[in-house]
Amino acid sequence: MTPPKNGIIGPPTVEGRSKRIWRRDDGTCTVELIPSLRSHTFDRDELVPATARLRLDFYERAARALHACGIRTVFRERLGETTYLADYVPAPPFEVIVKNRSVGSTLRKYPGLFPEGHVFRPAVVKFDFRTDPEDQPIGEDYLWAYGVDVEEFRRIARECNDCLRKWLEPLDLWDFCLIIGPNPEGDLIINSEISPDCMRLRDHQGHSLDKDLFRQGASHEHIVSVWSELVGRLPA
Repeated sequence: MTPPKNGIIGPPTVEGRSKRIWRRDDGTCTVELIPSLRSHTFDRDELVPATARLRLDFYERAARALHACGIRTVFRERLGETTYLADYVPAPPFEVIVKNRSVGSTLRKYPGLFPEGHVFRPAVVKFDFRTDPEDQPIGEDYLWAYGVDVEEFRRIARECNDCLRKWLEPLDLWDFCLIIGPNPEGDLIINSEISPDCMRLRDHQGHSLDKDLFRQGASHEHIVSVWSELVGRLPA
């Protein structure tokens, strides 16, 4: 399959569950989002039409907000409804998770340690090893041994958290995940989509505006409706 609007012919360089990537010769790549939602914990893996477009609608605005905060992402420009141009930065085998509240894996993996919704001040920053079928927590000493500057990754994650929380006010960002990697010059850059697919976001009544809807069994139509409304209220 070729991406719909980039002039590239041939199979993607990388193809995963949520995106396809075509690498270019100039250090950039074309990314096509796939309208898939997946939850290992709730044993749900489905294609949900329109969610790829809505994820990119959100990500395009989020990348702009981070840029205004002086935080670099791979995003360059939108190419189509579900495609965008990005810097090509290989993804490391781990991700960074920022927790402003106790939710999700915190409750499952450490039962009884914190009540649901407990506020973390400062936010908890943790690392997961990316592996199928479910990502696993990884000790920071392993990351140091792998050559990762853990403190620098943590600093960038906290800066992203501060920027996104301010941008999303009055919505409440409970948690989100990032992939951070070095570009060819060695500078660390955000190399992951930022969207309702990779965060927990609540309104003032505590209603979920993110992939928790999918985890909780919401219909495709309801998910698309909520995400459409969310995108419509985002700052330009």
